[in-house]
Amino acid sequence: MDRRTFVAGSLVAALPAPPLLAQSNGQPMKPPVARRGNHRFTLHGITIEDPYAWIRDKGYPKVDDPEVLAYLKAENAYFEDRMRAHSMLVEALYEQMKGRIKEDDASVPYADGDWMYWWAFETGGQYRNWYRKPRGTADGDRSADQLLLSEPKLAEGKEYFRLGTLDVSPDGKLIAYSTDTDGSERYVLVVQDIATGRVLETVAKDSLGQVVWQSDSKALVWAQASAEWRPTKIWLHRLGADKSELLYEEKEAGFWVQPSLTQDRRRILLNSYTQTTNDVRMLDAADPSKPAVLIRPRKTDVRYSVDSRGDTLFVLTNDDHVNFRIATAPAAAPGEWTTLVAGSDDVYLTDITAFASFLAIEERMRGLDQIRILWPDGRDQRVKFPEDSYAASLGTNAEPDAKALRINYSSMITPNTVFDYQLSFQTLVTRKVQEIPSGYDPSQYATERLMAPARDGTRVPVSVVYRKDYVKDGTRPLHVYGYGSYGIATPPSFSAARLSLLDRGFAYAIVHTRGGDDLGYQWYLDGKLAKRENTFNDFVDGTRFLNKQGFGRHGFNSASGGSAGGWLMGAVVNQAPDMWKAIVAHVPFVDIVNTMVDETLPLTPGEWPEWGDPRKDEVVLKRLIRLSPYDQTVPMNYPAMMITGGLSDPRVTYWEPAKWAARIRAVKTDGNVLLLKINMGAGHGGKSGRFDRLREQAEEFAFILATFDGQMKA
Repeated sequence: MDRRTFVAGSLVAALPAPPLLAQSNGQPMKPPVARRGNHRFTLHGITIEDPYAWIRDKGYPKVDDPEVLAYLKAENAYFEDRMRAHSMLVEALYEQMKGRIKEDDASVPYADGDWMYWWAFETGGQYRNWYRKPRGTADGDRSADQLLLSEPKLAEGKEYFRLGTLDVSPDGKLIAYSTDTDGSERYVLVVQDIATGRVLETVAKDSLGQVVWQSDSKALVWAQASAEWRPTKIWLHRLGADKSELLYEEKEAGFWVQPSLTQDRRRILLNSYTQTTNDVRMLDAADPSKPAVLIRPRKTDVRYSVDSRGDTLFVLTNDDHVNFRIATAPAAAPGEWTTLVAGSDDVYLTDITAFASFLAIEERMRGLDQIRILWPDGRDQRVKFPEDSYAASLGTNAEPDAKALRINYSSMITPNTVFDYQLSFQTLVTRKVQEIPSGYDPSQYATERLMAPARDGTRVPVSVVYRKDYVKDGTRPLHVYGYGSYGIATPPSFSAARLSLLDRGFAYAIVHTRGGDDLGYQWYLDGKLAKRENTFNDFVDGTRFLNKQGFGRHGFNSASGGSAGGWLMGAVVNQAPDMWKAIVAHVPFVDIVNTMVDETLPLTPGEWPEWGDPRKDEVVLKRLIRLSPYDQTVPMNYPAMMITGGLSDPRVTYWEPAKWAARIRAVKTDGNVLLLKINMGAGHGGKSGRFDRLREQAEEFAFILATFDGQMKA
């Protein structure tokens, strides 16, 4: 292999750089300078300066203020100008990443009743087509394939498109599906006849999340996004009716509602929840208009989820152990819980599915995913996976019972794999392994799981992957990723795009910081509220540990994170600015104080249990000021930074990354580049097409590579 394909920077050096786009005076484009205002407010006797408050359009979610748009467009123009010098590298990375994608990829069909369902891409297609065929159709026989829905057709001519949900009615004749065409995550919900492809009716223009069909296929249950983009109402829509009927409305601030269907399909569940507290109501799937039955009233910091098998409920709850227990209850007395599986310090129970013949339990031991089968007679078996470090979860298991369990699996060196676990033989049957058309040899790569000491003595897991010719002497670069929020674990899973860094001499690490639930629910609790700083310390300390092991070195590291992981990026830059050569922060939640005092924003009330309510507590306010990247922007040397946002993003509003970038640029004392890119036609997830997303990832990697190679100029 040509050495320059995997040594950091050499590919960049091999590509000629076209001249920079010049301004009218013939000089290279200068970075935009945002107007500094004098906005401030006082809370608990503390004055908070917010000089770039004007970047928030007063008419949001409509953004049409000429000054705001002019500033965002200027930032985007500067981004394009700086990246133009590296367009050949972006294109090379993009083509390389694209070459690892099977363009006509398809999912493994799954059974549901009389049909087998799957999705497939056409060669060159950005979006999926959804199909079914009669169960028992011979493999390879395409004559019986039936197109249910064409995403490419729906997305035609649109800058952005995302399918929200697609649900086939119980009688197999209709589909309910929802679409978002601007990134705002307000989905238009329609019902379509499968045989004719004709849309029968538009149910709602502001749905959010799943829909559930009534058992007789004559009605469906759906959740509505409020004016603040919070799903607080559950409706029953009878097909052909002019209006939907309100089934439930959540009145308590910060709680969202979501409908779902039990595995046995007898009950519709209405989950009303925050991240830490919830309650569940049951509806009869045959007649959801009957009064809902509350399973157990909500109690602060107690979570529970429910599934059912006939007249028995199965409950997963943390009411008496931080790592949850499993209980049963009669459907006639749903609040009377009897322990089936006790809570354990060593086993973190994360999910349950009540099949007719067995209970499937998803759990985590020492941070590694496990799947356990519990039979009604007490027999117990755990699925054995082929590697020591991996990510595994239940796949689509649509039917009430199963002889084989569909499982999704990967590791940092093993491509995404679909298994069927044969229950009778306790064996894994491989149904699909992600194909890398351009070629991939896993024997050329190595992965390790290390335990890094944090400054308070806690051992933090770190997953790292690299080529086997990577030399651990501090001369090769290291890229570190993190999230660490909301109890969401970051699994050590496979990424084909990541190979473009590994093959250019990088090691890639995930620091499983506190704030996620990688090592159990307490791991999550230890990274929120007053313990939030643990997340940031873990990331910095984990990177220092990796540097001591020869992965990268101080100042020769890059890092990335998005959303709440963008807060992490801002915090670690403030804590250890000289540790990083390049930082990428996607849709970063960084304007912490302003967001947390504004209850009109979509997510704010639900965030108070995570970070605290600064409106009511001076201690919380002082803590959030100290940890807020925007409020802690001070004159100092910053690493090279790439920041992104989405104009339609309802989760992290566009002005957070924009204000942060403006404030850094105004005070930074270094000569490093700072780029801001705002997607003007997308939301929280960036662009929606699979190839468009790859190009954005190619831009990110090009930014990192060019920075390490010394070619990313301010």
